[in-house]
Order: sequence, then structure tokens, then C-alpha cells
Amino acid sequence: MKQFLKWTLESIREEDSSFSWMEEYRYEWAPLAKSAITQSIEGKTALVVTDEAHEWFAHYMLTHINDIKKNRPLLPFYPLGRCFPSLPQRIQSTHELQLVEDMLEISYPNGYYIWYIGRGDHPYTKMAYRSDDSFLWIMDEEVPNSFALRSSDKLLDIKLLQLFKLFDATLSAALFGDLDLDS
Repeated sequence: MKQFLKWTLESIREEDSSFSWMEEYRYEWAPLAKSAITQSIEGKTALVVTDEAHEWFAHYMLTHINDIKKNRPLLPFYPLGRCFPSLPQRIQSTHELQLVEDMLEISYPNGYYIWYIGRGDHPYTKMAYRSDDSFLWIMDEEVPNSFALRSSDKLLDIKLLQLFKLFDATLSAALFGDLDLDS
């Protein structure tokens, strides 16, 4: 079994040179990805949500994360926005947010975490920021415990796809025992 950070660096370097940008960000990435992977393996449900500009990415990711051809266990990754399309507009108070969280706890008895991709000022971030377990890919802001990206980056879409590929490969390595998540 390989150490998580070493495995991440090797995986980045195995890709072509267009992924070299990630080498300097691996220290920010590793603890966040490790937390999300660990939660998924422990049986928590990932509730994926994005701002409007990145809905295409959520669709792509959710279409590919449980591809049968990967020959690995299927894991619970669901689109929160499709389950509750009017949710962000309806949450106006902390009490209403707590009611939604209570409902999610009943719905997902093994636990859940929010995987949010988008701008930091989107209404969905009200939920995502309340938990340290959230997996946050935030655009144009430096938010603690998040992976920062720039919406003005001309290669943003490619970077999102590369990050998903790395996450997906990490998930497979962890599921098959090739990766030590405790190191």
C-alpha cells in the first residue's frame, strides 16, 4: 500500500504535462480528497451540488462515478439539486436549514456529506459551509477547507475533468487496497 500523498503525486505525474499544474496544489488537495474518499468508503452518501455554471460537471461526474465497467462497488453519489430543485430559494433562516439537515439525516442514516462545486456565494453554500465534512471546490474565493479554483481560468473545464479523474482513480485505489488512507 502506498502513502496517500506519494500516490497522489505519482498519479499526477503519470498524466500528460497538462496536469503538471496540480503538483503545486497537491498539499491543498490531499486532505480534502482523503476526507471525501474516507467518508465514501465508510458508507456516507455524497450529495453533489453545484452552482448553475457547473451543472454540466455534476452531470458528467454523476454519470461516470459509478460506471459498471470500472468493476468496483457502486457508491451512493446523488445530485442534491435534482432531488430538491427549489431548495436554495426556500431556505431563508437557520431554522429552515436545520429542518432540511434533519430530513437529510433521516434519509441517509449512514451519514452524508456535501460535495459542492461553484462560487462561494451561491445559496447552496449555506448548507455546505455548516459542515467540516463537506468537499468544497470553490471558485474565486479562498475559503478554509476548500480547493480553490478561478472561474476566469481558460482551462477551468479541463481542470475540473482532471480533478474528477484524479478523485475517481483515488477512490478506486482506496477501494482495492492499493492506497493507505491513514498515512
